[in-house]
Amino acid sequence: MKKIVLASLSLLAAGSIQAAAIPQLTSFIASTATLSADFHQVVSSKNKRNEASGSLNIARPGRFLWVYTKPYDQIIDGDGKRLWIYDKELAQVTTRPLNAALGSSPAALLAGSNAISRDYQLKEAGSKNGVDWLSATPRKAENTFTSIRMGFKNNTLQEMELTDSFGNTTRISFSNLKKNPKLSATLFKFTPPKGVDVITDQ
Repeated sequence: MKKIVLASLSLLAAGSIQAAAIPQLTSFIASTATLSADFHQVVSSKNKRNEASGSLNIARPGRFLWVYTKPYDQIIDGDGKRLWIYDKELAQVTTRPLNAALGSSPAALLAGSNAISRDYQLKEAGSKNGVDWLSATPRKAENTFTSIRMGFKNNTLQEMELTDSFGNTTRISFSNLKKNPKLSATLFKFTPPKGVDVITDQ
């Protein structure tokens, strides 16, 4: 009987360790200054499901380049001071101060400072298919997303799920993820192409 109890306790302890996503997030942030990866994104609403894919580069804090290549071409760039969104099809660039955008997109969230627990309330959310999940609820109501889930495995980010105030869910899975690659500062410098409309917000 004692062996059965000990075995059960061991299994419970192992499950608790496996489900600890918050320490993996802390380790991931502390050990990652730069990051590059490919991503696949699915946005689901009540009646629609849209897929997109592309690549991203991040240099923390505050610089990121999020490039959509399928099914449309779009660039979301944070150069450390401003956020630039370039829609090639519309030939339009929108820009605003980066501080006003931090936390309002997956790229900005990943490229933010180490103080994620200051801006988000973190809670363990269990494990599924070998991925350990946490939920991150924004402490400020004006944030674009009402809830965020992040999935980790071996201290590395695997997936993100974001829900906005309209009930839309964005799921992003990462592949070919590389921690701390050498990234040139010029990679994040965005210059609007000639002939496009530039809309400045603030």
